[in-house]
Amino acid sequence: MARPRTPAPFPSDEQILDFIRDTPGRPGKREIARAFHLDADQKRDLKKVLRRLETEGTLQRGRHRRFHEPGTLPPVTVVEVTGTDLDGEVLARPVTWDEEVEPPPIYMAPERRGQPALGRGDRVLARLTPLDPAEVGHAAYEGRTIRRIAGAPARVLGIFEDRDGRGWIRPVDKRAKYDFVAEVPPDIKVKPGHLVWAEVRRGSRLGARTARVLEVLGSATGPQAISMIAVHDHDIPTRFPDAALAEAEAAGPAALGARTDLRTLPLVTIDGADARDFDDAVWAEADPDPGNGGGWHLVVAIADVAWYVRPGAPLDRSAYERGNSVYFPDRVVPMLPEALSNGWCSLVPDEDRPCMAAHLWIDGEGHLRRHRFERAMMRSAARLTYEQVQAARDGAADEVTGPLAEAVIAPLYGAYAALERHRTARGVLELDLPERRVIIDDKGKVAGIEPRARLDSHKLIEEFMICANVAAAETLERLGEPCMYRIHDAPSKDKLESLRQFLETLNVKFARGQVVQPAQFNKVLDRFRDTPHTHMVSEVVLRSQSQAEYGPENIGHFGLALRRYCHFTSPIRRYSDLLVHRALIRGGRLGDGGLEKVHKDFAEMGQHLSMTERRAAAAERDAVDRFTAAFLADRVGARFAGRITGVTRFGLFVRLADSGGDGLVPIGSLGDDYFVHDEARHALVGRHSGAEYRLGDEVTVVLREAEPITGGLILELADGAPARRGGGRPRPAKGGRESPRKGGGKRARG
Repeated sequence: MARPRTPAPFPSDEQILDFIRDTPGRPGKREIARAFHLDADQKRDLKKVLRRLETEGTLQRGRHRRFHEPGTLPPVTVVEVTGTDLDGEVLARPVTWDEEVEPPPIYMAPERRGQPALGRGDRVLARLTPLDPAEVGHAAYEGRTIRRIAGAPARVLGIFEDRDGRGWIRPVDKRAKYDFVAEVPPDIKVKPGHLVWAEVRRGSRLGARTARVLEVLGSATGPQAISMIAVHDHDIPTRFPDAALAEAEAAGPAALGARTDLRTLPLVTIDGADARDFDDAVWAEADPDPGNGGGWHLVVAIADVAWYVRPGAPLDRSAYERGNSVYFPDRVVPMLPEALSNGWCSLVPDEDRPCMAAHLWIDGEGHLRRHRFERAMMRSAARLTYEQVQAARDGAADEVTGPLAEAVIAPLYGAYAALERHRTARGVLELDLPERRVIIDDKGKVAGIEPRARLDSHKLIEEFMICANVAAAETLERLGEPCMYRIHDAPSKDKLESLRQFLETLNVKFARGQVVQPAQFNKVLDRFRDTPHTHMVSEVVLRSQSQAEYGPENIGHFGLALRRYCHFTSPIRRYSDLLVHRALIRGGRLGDGGLEKVHKDFAEMGQHLSMTERRAAAAERDAVDRFTAAFLADRVGARFAGRITGVTRFGLFVRLADSGGDGLVPIGSLGDDYFVHDEARHALVGRHSGAEYRLGDEVTVVLREAEPITGGLILELADGAPARRGGGRPRPAKGGRESPRKGGGKRARG
């Protein structure tokens, strides 16, 4: 007689969870039972245990009844590329994610040679490897492409070249790893040096990929090529529909009618010297109210774009599609046709223009006491530049500003002083972020690159506009009208934790779990001001911030330390402001052109306008990079002072001091050592030498490549360039990966 089989020991909760965690793929109940040799009765008990663990939140059941830890991803899954982080790493997220919390970040490894670089929106089947949370500071994965998911044919923007009688297309994208053999249809005429759109074709893995030319855009070396590349690369609309153009051309002067007549008020516009459209004008006086001693009455007059652009009309549809104007060093892609943007909606001097006027009363400390909006007719007293106004304030008035210095300009600065006191009191986040100004000569060439001036006259206009924007948001809330808020969320917990870990390396405590305010970041910035760490700390604080966006739900504006905020002051160039104007018109019963009762969903519109804003910013940034590379192209081999602004697994990003150009120092050029990426400290550390290159370090570099078409700069540390000597054993890179000298560099076109 056979002896009864002794049941195997039933596994503990920890053993079950360990098995699920360590098993490739996501096991189901059958695999778990088989692994622990469970009999039929034990399988019933296992089912109860799994259900309990799932109820407790310790375990999660996914597709096909497969189990996994909450917040984890399977080893193979479909991911979508969402963009890059500020260090240049390509980020992705799983296409399928059913949990309420955000999925862990996926850092995509560079594509294999012969494959195009991943771009925003690309979907791939990827193999995921968990990175060590102890080293990365949070749950994260490295992803490697197995294959791309078929979709719309990939397009490439490139330069057509003739190589030994064969046509090639060299992509303008600096991330691209290789060129394409060109297929040219018989009906398309293309010459070497032309900029072309092409459709990527399937090709042999071992042979060169091919791309079929779809459209010829013109010469790649012409004076307008750089902006043209940025426009097409980011799919920015440039042609207005005929109906929209006809509508703009038919526009004419607005009648005074029921508008308030402000034509005798000496309102002035203050803009950059190269500005062509003037959509805001300002005026101020000491408040005559004896109950508001030291206070001010401000008027901010904004072009009445809503009078000319009516909801649902062709002009409106094309403006919404664009979302905003896009500004390049040599041109503007406007949101509205020139007949409006530089004509009837531009507050040019000595001509009657319809406007929306905000009357603002502030006290001596800059607090907004009350406000009123009206439709008006104005006549600008002068078109002034920032430099003119500042010079007049400093006692060097010219023939235009001389007559205005005491009566107009002095009160503006008086009101600004009060607004500045309020800004300081509420603790606005004060990040010093210098901008580059590219100077273009008459032939379309780069004549120079210089830091953009930051004068009190710039700050004056900014504070007047902020005050009017706050008043608009408050008015719409009072009227019960929808508002397209400009929202800026507080930093996420993950970003705050990364900042806290970084500050710990500098012996600075940043309490965990606290409700942060902008003033706390300012204290950190002030602590390191005028020290060797000031640039590094500023960069890391910047990277900890959320991105501002548009939406109908008010969460406040963290950076400006404001409870409510919207954009009202630039309807010529931002569609969000046009929506705010329409809501004010309807709510205040100010005439025609108000918000329609049936309107598009504001949440959907906010997402669209946030996207067009990001699109414009990326195009503008890419154009400046290309202009900078063109400016430096004849200085290959020269030495430059710079500062490390990004530290990644594949090298260092360095910003050149004189031009502001950003270039890559490939990790393969750093010397005969194994370099480890210490993410918490934003550093590359040599495992053997201890040499350390850290965010914010000043370095001297040699320019090795400057490619105007892609905007890429390849740099190399100058001989004898100093490196820190790190203390202690360096931490591994994400997931403990080392970055060896040979093969470690990402040497594409920048």
